[in-house]
Amino acid sequence: MIAADAAVSTGVRRGWGWLLLAIAIVVADQITKSAIVAAFRDGAGLAITDFFSLILTYNTGAAFSFLATETGWQRWFFAAVAVAATALIVMLLRRGGSSVYCAGLALILGGALGNLWDRLIIGKVVDFLLFHYGQWAFPAFNVADSAITVGAALLILDSFRARRADPPKEG
Repeated sequence: MIAADAAVSTGVRRGWGWLLLAIAIVVADQITKSAIVAAFRDGAGLAITDFFSLILTYNTGAAFSFLATETGWQRWFFAAVAVAATALIVMLLRRGGSSVYCAGLALILGGALGNLWDRLIIGKVVDFLLFHYGQWAFPAFNVADSAITVGAALLILDSFRARRADPPKEG
């Protein structure tokens, strides 16, 4: 391997290359949200299948509209949490780790930044993906939320893989 290839490889393992994945998530999240906002009015939607719809809804809270009915302080609280999480994730990415671990962190980072952008610019998060069956409906979510969920699942998977690879020593 030539020196330039080694430097690029080390940079990716150290986390900087994973930032591109995070940026791609932010871009995809914002493009899809912009398209939905342009296509629908608040609360309006389009049934795609019997169990999936696109719907424009806004969330001033966190996951599952947690704290959405509060007086507005939660906007800045969740923004601060996202900024702190961003700093921590960037630090962890710089340390490096397995590809599964770094991909998980990058997905969470991209999702956190996508929703942070909404909170800072419009004061609430755009949600538009709705799964439902009969009277039951899962809370609407977006690309950023999906990235955070998949990223968290990857971190859990990586923790199981790490435990299996390094069994406890008897002694």
